[in-house]
Parts: sequence; structure tokens; C-alpha cells
Amino acid sequence: MLVIVAPGQGAQTPGFLTPWLEDPTFAARFDWLATVAGIDLAHYGTEADADTIRDTKIAQPLLVATGLVAALDLFPHPADAFARIGAVAGHSVGELTAAAGARVITAEQAMVLVRERGNAMAEAAAITATGMTAVLGGDRDEVLAAIERHGLTAANDNGPGQLVAAGTTEQLAAFAADPPAKARLIPLSVAGAFHTTHMGPAVDRMSSLARSVSTHDPRTPVISNRDGQVVHDGRDVLRRMVGQIANPVRWDLCLETMSDLGVTGILEMPPAGTLTGIAKRALRGVETFALKTPDQLDAARDFCDKHGEASQIETTPTWRMVVSPAKGTFHISPEAAALDVLGPGAMIGAVASLRDRTDITAAHGGSVVEWLVEDGDLVSPGQPLLRLHPEGSH
Repeated sequence: MLVIVAPGQGAQTPGFLTPWLEDPTFAARFDWLATVAGIDLAHYGTEADADTIRDTKIAQPLLVATGLVAALDLFPHPADAFARIGAVAGHSVGELTAAAGARVITAEQAMVLVRERGNAMAEAAAITATGMTAVLGGDRDEVLAAIERHGLTAANDNGPGQLVAAGTTEQLAAFAADPPAKARLIPLSVAGAFHTTHMGPAVDRMSSLARSVSTHDPRTPVISNRDGQVVHDGRDVLRRMVGQIANPVRWDLCLETMSDLGVTGILEMPPAGTLTGIAKRALRGVETFALKTPDQLDAARDFCDKHGEASQIETTPTWRMVVSPAKGTFHISPEAAALDVLGPGAMIGAVASLRDRTDITAAHGGSVVEWLVEDGDLVSPGQPLLRLHPEGSH
């Protein structure tokens, strides 16, 4: 199985876009998305220095536009992608790239949202002096206890041996003076404490905008940063991306879900390297491909052909399916089992695992065509559970 991932803020480096813009088709598509965002992204991706492109208002639109246009280079006929990609995921702002790639939102909607996201997060960061510090190594429980003891938030949990603590500059200074044993602290050059409560004002702004954004259910399973669950309702994908601005990125749980899905290959969209580096440490035996320059495109297509297989939802109308968000045991709701028609938001059951129990609803409702699992069945992330038709259809 192939999983495509999109990196988050911090992946950008000076001049990384230069070789891509040598292709006139890429340049024209990129110019369109930059125009939608109202930012001269070509300049920032080719000529600007590291300090300039570190600016949240620049870095985020730059990353999303690059990932979306590179995806069109990788899959010149976009429909071909859905027959190869088993799931998509993005780290932080990369979730917008993943959502647009899965057809939850359009590329133009993604660019407007990411522009406003960057602006709102920059404004929220200016309210209080905050920052982030990477914590490498150490005992996980001890590291998490130290982060909590100093009033910080584990804003990024990127898997074994890599956490990011975030909070006020005073809290981070106290943390540096009293670090967890055997851990190395690296202060990050960021504008503020992203993915913490300090970003609350940005969530308010984005929630207001999101109410006017039309969505579609994803054509490919989307793995959510919030909890690693596979999300198959377009509105829920959007709600989660908005809320994620002020909540920790659980990339460790995303990696667990990829493993549960049976991933064999992970391809990272440009500017690539960060997420494939994490995957090499966390998912032993899984092949990775960091797509950094356009001269790698043929090799990247070969990689996709090697690992690609259609997702379970590709052959059916996705908006009529209810799928499992996680791995576990499915327990059907007796009320849903007795009904021929389910209303929007009706509870159909739950998936229970050793970690938690997740209720499952039929977002759109409809006439029950067939149950695809039975009570007590073991299910995998993204597995279809129930097929529905819109109410009144035959």
C-alpha cells in the first residue's frame, strides 16, 4: 500500500523551488495558485533567504502550493492517483495539501484557507511571547512528565524519540534549565507556540471562514493529525484541520494507522525529507521516497506503481459509504441494525481498541443497502462498514 504525505512548516529551504519552476507548465500552475493567495510565492521559493521564508504568512502558502502543483506533475491524469494511493496524510499545514489532493476541497479553496491560516496564526503568535523546543531522545514518559511539569504542551508528537514542547518563553527557559534526563533540547526558530491554546484566536478566525467552504467526501482515505483516525466525511476533515491549529499534532498516531493499513511505501511531496526521515525510524521495513526535485519524477512514478493499490472506497460512491476510522473490533448499534433508513448523523456503532472506543455515525444518512461487516468483526482503518443510498433511492 502507498501513502502520500505532505510536510509542514519548517520543511522549506532557500531556493528549493528553483528547479521546479524551470518547467513552464509547473510555473504556470504555480503562478495561478500564488495569484489566488495574493502572494509572490515564486520569489519566496527561489530568491528569499531562510529568515524570510520562515515567516508563517509566507511559509504555509508556499508549502501548500508546491505540494499541490507537484502532485499534478507526479500524476498528470489525476484520476490515476486514486487507483494507486491507499491513503494521504499531512503534517500540520500539510493537511490542507492532503485534503485538496483527496478532493475534499479545491486547490483554490486550500490557497485561500492557508493564506488566512498563516495570517491568523502570525497574529495570534504576536499576542504573547511564545516558542517551541524539539526534544530528542530520553524516556518518553519522563519527557512528557517534564513537559507537563513546566506547563508546556507536547505540540508535536512525531514518534519515537521526537517530541516538540511549546509554551511561553519563560516556560521554555525553565524547561531548558531543568530538562528531562538523556534528552537533547533544540530551540526551534518559529514565530510562536503552534498547536497549543495560544493559537485560539486563529481557530476562531478559521472557524468563521470554514462555515462558507463547500466540501466533498474524500476520494482517498485521509489520516487525521488529531488522533490518527481515517476520516471519510468532508466536513469532518475541514473541522479537524481548523481545530488542529490549537491542538497537538499526533503524527505518532498517524504512523500507527499507516502501519495498521499495511503500508509498504511512503512518498513525501516536496520540499521532502522531514517526514520520510521520521518514517525510516518509526516504520522499519517500509520503503520511503522523498520527492525533492523534478528530475526524480520518473523514479517517483515507478515507486507509486510498485506500492500502489486502489483504496477500498475507490470502487464505490464514497458519499454513500460509512467506513471505520481505526483498527479494532466493530460493535453494531442495535437501533441502527433494526432500521432500514438512517437519519443524518445516526449512530451505527463503535470501533473498540486497546487504546479507546470510537463512536461511528452515518454523516449523510440514507437507505440501508447492506451491512458489510457483522457485530464483533475485526476491522481495519478505512474499511467500509455500511453501504447507503440517499433516502428514497432504489
